[in-house]
Amino acid sequence: MENRGFDLSNYNFSFSLRNKIGRVIWSFCYFLLFRPFNLETFKGWRSFILKSFGAKIGHNTSIQASVRIWAPWNLEVGSFSSIGPKVDCYNQGKIKIGDHTVISQKTYLCASSHDYTLPDFPLICQYITIGNKVWVAADAFIGPTVNIGEGAVVGARSAVFKDVAPWTVVGGNPAKMIKNRGTF
Repeated sequence: MENRGFDLSNYNFSFSLRNKIGRVIWSFCYFLLFRPFNLETFKGWRSFILKSFGAKIGHNTSIQASVRIWAPWNLEVGSFSSIGPKVDCYNQGKIKIGDHTVISQKTYLCASSHDYTLPDFPLICQYITIGNKVWVAADAFIGPTVNIGEGAVVGARSAVFKDVAPWTVVGGNPAKMIKNRGTF
């Protein structure tokens, strides 16, 4: 790592050796045991692999083979939920997804950021919480510390940086409330 004039002697790398080794092992297993099994009939197998790495996966949950998961041990997905094709779970921090929730294709869930007020931009691990009965539509971005309330809908290609109230529809960049959804 190049110094560029900053004192890096006290630089605190955020991840333990155990975490780094776990990530290397996960990367191999992801490419050999998770990703090749892309048929829906293998959803139980993919859940088993994720659970083997510490993920908490509910009953009858579908996680597509093309989903990218940074750290399975930081992922919790409820029952009867679905994570669609090419979703990126950048979960250096924890990501929790509720029951009966759909995360549509190409969504980016980002549970970390950097402290831009410091010269070395240290990593800040955060969290994302997505409630029950939520639909995050295609190609949305969900940023760190965001809580999406029960029954909410996040429109396609939205960028969510603030909490979303329960039973509302939001959209845009940055996402703004469009209307109340109503309860079912």
